[in-house]
Amino acid sequence: MKLGPLPAALAAVFALRTAAGEPPKGPTPKIILLEPGDKDYLPLLGGPPETASMRSGLVTLAPGKAVGAHSTGRNEEMLVPLTGSGELRIEGRAPIAIRSGLVTYTPAHTRHDVVNTGTGPLRYIYVVARAE
Repeated sequence: MKLGPLPAALAAVFALRTAAGEPPKGPTPKIILLEPGDKDYLPLLGGPPETASMRSGLVTLAPGKAVGAHSTGRNEEMLVPLTGSGELRIEGRAPIAIRSGLVTYTPAHTRHDVVNTGTGPLRYIYVVARAE
């Protein structure tokens, strides 16, 4: 799918990286369309070599559904809710309400779960990156 012209700031980054005919080095800027269709999960960034250490995805949870308790190991995690509401449940702590306009952070080596406690779909972007 063609997205049309690049935003000016991103086009400037591409221009700087290719100045004087030098090929870009390392990860390159990306534009990612957030249209998962009927999928519950859409990968956004896949980690090295695409990024230095960051991975991310768009998650859609139906009401009452959960991601499942897990730990991201040596990675820290940020959640950016887009629509809906739910809870970030961190082992040994009170649940943290999540909704659009609030961003949450979970440290590395922390067991946690995301649960849709609302009446509509919960859509959020997660971003994990190496903490150690």
